[in-house]
Amino acid sequence: MTSSEKTYSSLKIWFLAIRPKTLPAAMGPVIVGTALAFGDQAFRFGPALAALLGALLLQIGSNLANDVFDFKKGTDTEERTGPLRVTQAGLLTPRQVMMGMAAIFALAILIGLYLIWVGGWPVLAIGVASIICAIAYTGGPFPLGYLGLGEVFVFIFFGPVALCGTYYVQAGTVVPAAWWASIPMGLLISAINVVNNYRDLETDRKAGKRTLAVRLGPFGARMEYYLLLAAAMIIPLVMWFLDLTSGWIFLSWLALPLAFPLIKDLQTKQGVPLNATLAGTARLSLVFGLLFSLGYIMG
Repeated sequence: MTSSEKTYSSLKIWFLAIRPKTLPAAMGPVIVGTALAFGDQAFRFGPALAALLGALLLQIGSNLANDVFDFKKGTDTEERTGPLRVTQAGLLTPRQVMMGMAAIFALAILIGLYLIWVGGWPVLAIGVASIICAIAYTGGPFPLGYLGLGEVFVFIFFGPVALCGTYYVQAGTVVPAAWWASIPMGLLISAINVVNNYRDLETDRKAGKRTLAVRLGPFGARMEYYLLLAAAMIIPLVMWFLDLTSGWIFLSWLALPLAFPLIKDLQTKQGVPLNATLAGTARLSLVFGLLFSLGYIMG
């Protein structure tokens, strides 16, 4: 029995559509930004919670956009090796997914209004840009993911935008430590994107989706992944050297053992087995973020 032939409840279908396993990627930068604010005696519960909810809603909205737009562009076919997509599987119509996406972004806007009241026009600019790029990643005439720009925009919006934005709505400013902390988070979450595109390399090439993995080829995509992980792990050392934090920041290196099996996976696996590598990379980013946060607070 194929995925599309199974019987799902409406709740289960929408649960599949929002792809909950991707949500730690949205949570990580907000957690780190909030930890930095807490360590700098600038923590504010209301803005921190709103930033977290907003980030989760933007991630869910982006997931729904990817689901429907990849289907419309013919990228999602029976050859797909990634997790089930509800539009391609026939569990929801494109119109239903589009309406769900609109509802999620509407909720994000409501939360954004509070954050705009707290942080002013910079938050408005961030919110508008985030929604546009969440849709434009796979939608519109120039979809970013199809042009090989996926990792660039993932880094920007899951790194500096999410983390520094979270810090800003609590502290009213952004300190150098926050900018530096946003780099490893952006890099690690970009690495999740690399695994996704590496897994789908052949099907994306057939569909005309020119991701960076398609452009670089298998070897180049693996090298990209290794460099992203290595660069992320170097940043705590740079921050300590610049006297932006104490030696406690090296607690983040306790996440390193999680990276080694993932590196081996990219050397030995293809297709469906890489779904576990995708989840493992998301777990690495979250664990690194939690340890980094603890180290900064203790310092």
